[in-house]
Amino acid sequence: MFQPNNMMEDQLHPLEMTQNTSESEIARMRDEEFDSTTKSGSENHEGPSGDDQDPRPKKKRYHRHTQIQIQEMEAFFKECPHPDDKQRKELGRELGLEPLQVKFWFQNKRTQMKTQHERQENTQLRTENEKLRADNMRYREALSTASCPNCGGPTAIGQMSFDEHHLRLENARLREEIDRISAIAAKYVGKPVVNYPLLSSPMPPRPLDFSAQPGTGEMCGAGELLRSISAPTEADKPMIIELAVAAMEELVRMAQIGEPLWITSLDGTTSELNEEEYIRTFPRGIGPKPTGFKCEASRETAVVIMNHINLVEILMDVHQWSTVFSGIVSKASTLDVLSTGVAGNYNGALQVMTAELQVPSPLVPTRESYYVRYCKLHAEGTWAVVDVSLDNLRPGPTVRCRRRPSGCLIQEMPNGYSKVTWVEHVEVDDRGVHNLYKQLVSSGHAFGARRWVATLDRQCERLASVMATNIPTGDVGVITNQDGRKSMLKLAERMVISFCAGVSASTAHTWTTLSGTGADDVRVMTRKSVDDPGRPPGIVLSAATSFWLPVSPKRVFDFLRDENYRSEWDILSNGGVVQEMAHIANGRDTGNCVSLLRVNSANSSQSNMLILQESCTDPTASFVIYAPVDIVAMNVVLNGGDPDYVALLPSGFAILPDGTTASAGGIVDTGSGGSLLTVAFQILVDSVPTAKLSLGSVATVNNLIACTVERIKASLS
Repeated sequence: MFQPNNMMEDQLHPLEMTQNTSESEIARMRDEEFDSTTKSGSENHEGPSGDDQDPRPKKKRYHRHTQIQIQEMEAFFKECPHPDDKQRKELGRELGLEPLQVKFWFQNKRTQMKTQHERQENTQLRTENEKLRADNMRYREALSTASCPNCGGPTAIGQMSFDEHHLRLENARLREEIDRISAIAAKYVGKPVVNYPLLSSPMPPRPLDFSAQPGTGEMCGAGELLRSISAPTEADKPMIIELAVAAMEELVRMAQIGEPLWITSLDGTTSELNEEEYIRTFPRGIGPKPTGFKCEASRETAVVIMNHINLVEILMDVHQWSTVFSGIVSKASTLDVLSTGVAGNYNGALQVMTAELQVPSPLVPTRESYYVRYCKLHAEGTWAVVDVSLDNLRPGPTVRCRRRPSGCLIQEMPNGYSKVTWVEHVEVDDRGVHNLYKQLVSSGHAFGARRWVATLDRQCERLASVMATNIPTGDVGVITNQDGRKSMLKLAERMVISFCAGVSASTAHTWTTLSGTGADDVRVMTRKSVDDPGRPPGIVLSAATSFWLPVSPKRVFDFLRDENYRSEWDILSNGGVVQEMAHIANGRDTGNCVSLLRVNSANSSQSNMLILQESCTDPTASFVIYAPVDIVAMNVVLNGGDPDYVALLPSGFAILPDGTTASAGGIVDTGSGGSLLTVAFQILVDSVPTAKLSLGSVATVNNLIACTVERIKASLS
């Protein structure tokens, strides 16, 4: 459907070139007009005196603003480009100017900014036009040397013209379709949406990372659905593009429309999707809901401390995306890039992806998705990134989760902040969820928009702390060495990713349930670690269990992260006193930090070991993750050395609300809602990778996790 022939001369209209030229001329004229109005807006008129009867008009005397006046008004303009009368009078009084002079200056400044913006757009359009011209010349040359595939002779002109005629008709039809959808989207975005060359590649594709995430190794893999899917065929691509454009329109409307599409709860804290209104508003979609599937739809808005451009880059880079959302994304990969965007950014970028989403517990099945991700710049400073499932393109294994248009709208805010409106809309078969987690999952908060936004907000604060330079030096134990901070945070990030990937019910894992352990089943699995500098070599035994506690998630989190209470549950510390040697704060909440702990044990054999711990919390989930580390290796890290060669076997806790409270039992709440706690250990049972696992090792780990659970229950009861 999309052939090289459609890049022929019909794309280079003389009218378009005329429009570009006229726009640049208009921009130049506006600049000249701005110069003249700047002068005239602040001029002082002098009338003729009584002695001077010369009828000739006197020349105007121009008043130039001082540098201080300009600087003050420039600073005020950044905060408020449209001051009211009161603000203009106040500013004029401070600067010694008339309110009318201030008014003219702000009018002219706004005109100047608009002119500069139009110049940038003209430059971008001119660059794209030149690229299209080069493509046109290349295709002309290719057509001039085309040969018949059957006989090898020159192609008949009549036959070529016939094919070209049909291609032009098809190209015109597709352009009309895209223009129609763009016009509809423009009503809700507030700015016309330009045609986007989805299939062109104006800049070289970015290198794709198809390797496993760092630190996940054998603990992270693809399930049956993800293994069976390959990159889309050429015949699929036009349908994918059409689906992505329609999904973008739906996402923008879902993010902006209120009632009756979204019904606000009585307390005003949550919004629920009106499914009947949704079907009326978006009749096409990706087809009816499969039998037995449940609809989960949620919307959440937050302001995060990150530039909108950086946010878009994180979402469109599969490695960065899976790292930032490691608590939710257990596996992700890019199968194909249909477009890398235009003008050196992700505007118009289109990727076909697979992902496996998780809850940090072996009791909740993961959700596998095959979808297209599309990024679009809608207005200056406003981006949107949308996902929509591609399961209908080809038959495959049974799908348990379909993503209707989901994603986020990102709006630029002052001082490097961004406003994010996230929409999650899926249809899922959740019959495999354990009864313990049924309430949380059915409420939509296990995989909903609130969890994505809360995770993003927390991770943005963490990334800001990595880049921080104004570290207070007064507190004892605070790491002020910039290189040391980055290395320690990178090591802690790898530890968290490894823990999250190894504690879920990923289809790559083979959990074995141990019988006879009471109400809380313990699940174990083994793996071999060979030639991995980030892990000790040998056989590693992983064990995990999840259970309910009748106390709030915040209380559980504060108890587990506090080193003063560690001896109450940590059997391996042998009752020794745990002391914090160093820490790095990761955000507003004091619970978000990376710590280096030392166990002062009577056993001299443990004197060379430290504990690296990261604790993180947000309104939807909390983690306390730790791993023993060698004291020599940590000295290298604290001096800015490479943390990738520090061997880690992370253990820890994942704390979730049980979903019984009206506001989803957020971690910040201290009400009657209970907690769902997952405890996971990794133990090196044999340093020889070829050794066989003994039943004694399994019994030891089972006893360790059972005793830890009992101690936690006793301490929090």
